[in-house]
Amino acid sequence: MALDRWIAFFVLLVCLAYGYTAFFTMDASLPPIMRRAAVWPSSFPKVLAVLSILLSLALLFGLESSPEKNKAEDINLAKLHEYKFGQALILIGLMLIYAFALRPLGFLASTFLFLTIGSYVLGERRYVLMVAVSAIAAGFVWYLVDVVLGIFLVPLPAFMMGG
Repeated sequence: MALDRWIAFFVLLVCLAYGYTAFFTMDASLPPIMRRAAVWPSSFPKVLAVLSILLSLALLFGLESSPEKNKAEDINLAKLHEYKFGQALILIGLMLIYAFALRPLGFLASTFLFLTIGSYVLGERRYVLMVAVSAIAAGFVWYLVDVVLGIFLVPLPAFMMGG
């Protein structure tokens, strides 16, 4: 089986576990008043689980590929050493550092640093553009989540927020 099918199989297993959680365990702790609502907190995870299961099944059974697909697009295991695993591992490590830096640095600083360093790792060398896009993206996402959706995100580092 090709590598993309193995990845689709792994994603399918994760999505099945996520779907089980969304359909069977998330709603058990809802108070009775919320059970009458049209949209539950598990509504989006349920839709996400079903769509991701369908997409991973489509990849697993090869429904996305056409017969005239160029074989040069497939992953060549003979040239596996030429792929950029270092960048992927650095980005995964950067994601972990980002998750741990959210509380002490705040959302804006940690997101800005993650986007800036991540774009540098991926090869962007236009520093002014990189910094500008990272700053705008971090501010825009914080505004959407905090102000529009009303979900509080600590925007600044803890020492600047009085704690």
